[in-house]
Amino acid sequence: MLAILRDLLRYNLEFRIGLALVAIVLVMAGLSFVSPYPAGDVFVVPPDIPPSITHWLGTTSRGQDVFWQLTLAIRNTLGFGIMVAVLSRVIAIVVGLLAGYSGGWIDRVLMSINDTFIIIPLFPILILFYFVLRDTMSTPLLATIMACLGWAYDARLIRSIALSLKTREFTQTSIFSGMKTHEILAREHLPYVLPIVFSTTMNNMNWSIGIEVTLAVLGFTDINTPTIGGMIYWANQHTALVAGIWWWIAFPVALVAMTFVGLFLLAVSMNEYIDPRSRLARMGGGR
Repeated sequence: MLAILRDLLRYNLEFRIGLALVAIVLVMAGLSFVSPYPAGDVFVVPPDIPPSITHWLGTTSRGQDVFWQLTLAIRNTLGFGIMVAVLSRVIAIVVGLLAGYSGGWIDRVLMSINDTFIIIPLFPILILFYFVLRDTMSTPLLATIMACLGWAYDARLIRSIALSLKTREFTQTSIFSGMKTHEILAREHLPYVLPIVFSTTMNNMNWSIGIEVTLAVLGFTDINTPTIGGMIYWANQHTALVAGIWWWIAFPVALVAMTFVGLFLLAVSMNEYIDPRSRLARMGGGR
């Protein structure tokens, strides 16, 4: 996997741009740990001040510094996306590898469950969960629910690779050498699906962040926890655009757009690397 990342960094411009954008977002998130203001406090600075030397990105009508609030918001939003991506990748890898390698009734049962999750309308289900669990809804709980709903497409993709790996000579050698199923999947097959896992992780983070921002803007999450969607929600509640406080919405939107583009470019560049023809053409052109 490290060799793949090295080749991407050397030959793929999209990967370098995506990595730079994500690095900027990560730096913003890291700055939240040195924020001079507590996360949930309001009216700690004068309200409605436009961007200036004192307040780089201005202040909100709630008396919060937009820059420091943005660092907290992007940290929580990124953490949410990572949580969903990691949990859903675990489910997708286990289901995809097991179904593809085992075949037979195990494959049919797992793919039947998989197809059921594919056709579930996710957004209405998430809104329903919010109204049912409104008093106990938290960021980890929402992330767990989304992870349990967001693994099916990628599990089918991993299964297709596992079906191919099952017929390879090294798999038969592993079986004859006495390796158990979980050992074959973990040691022999998993390394082959890691590039796909990396690509789908970036896409899943984009999906989960987009859903979280949408739910937060509509008020269907914990709006008191700083997130990008939460910032936009409060800006709408205070009619920021009508009042001319454009920076309260513009900077959160710009930062989350940068996050989307960065993650998308990382995913696209990995997809190109997985395709042998695209990889050879790009590496040949780089030389």
